[in-house]
Amino acid sequence: MHYAKCGGIYYTVSALNRIKSKEDDIYLCSQFDNENYKYFSTEFEKIDKSYLTKVDKIPRVHLNLFKDKERQEKYENITNNLVVDINDFYQFDGILLNMITGFDITLDQLKEIRKNFSGLIYIDVHTLSRGLDKNYQRNFRLIPEFNEWAKCLDIIQVNELELYTLYEYKSESEIIGKMFSDGVKVVCITKGELGAKVYFSESNKICSKFISARKINKPNVIGCGDIFGHLSFIIIIEIKMP
Repeated sequence: MHYAKCGGIYYTVSALNRIKSKEDDIYLCSQFDNENYKYFSTEFEKIDKSYLTKVDKIPRVHLNLFKDKERQEKYENITNNLVVDINDFYQFDGILLNMITGFDITLDQLKEIRKNFSGLIYIDVHTLSRGLDKNYQRNFRLIPEFNEWAKCLDIIQVNELELYTLYEYKSESEIIGKMFSDGVKVVCITKGELGAKVYFSESNKICSKFISARKINKPNVIGCGDIFGHLSFIIIIEIKMP
């Protein structure tokens, strides 16, 4: 099954625009091109675009969805990592990273952000979990140096398959334990139509809670992970997680 849709960043901004208050400012660090901006403009025009960069062509993914197996992705126009030219990270309450292409920022960029910002950093691992072969096909791989990524992050979101690209461990409990030992505070695992599971620390113990998904007839699942993560991030910011 194939859908023609805007990319994940559209769903990200769209969800945030629908829940923000008049006092909230959303800053987007991303890219746009002249050809495709019209598809994003209705949402992008509602936010601060100070860190939006113009490029010749934005990345495009050919996405095929299947009912009985993992989706297939093939990319074109893979660009360099984003330009993160921000002088004061403390103007933000939190920073949310959505690895839509997997090349959005580098590990060195993340380390620089962490060095200059002690607030919450949330990442949706997303396509960071997939390598890039000579035909621009994206297949799951073990993420290089993920322990170094984890040391810079507070909250990590993955789906059930992406979870096993983080470390070489074979069980969910081992992977979760390793993330918390690397300094992660919260882990969200999305489980498709079943719901989601969150791991967190309480009284120096790793605890978890599973929340079932609401049943929806004939859902369009494109963008669900993007929206889930960004609404979760806003909720955590609002309750001022220690």
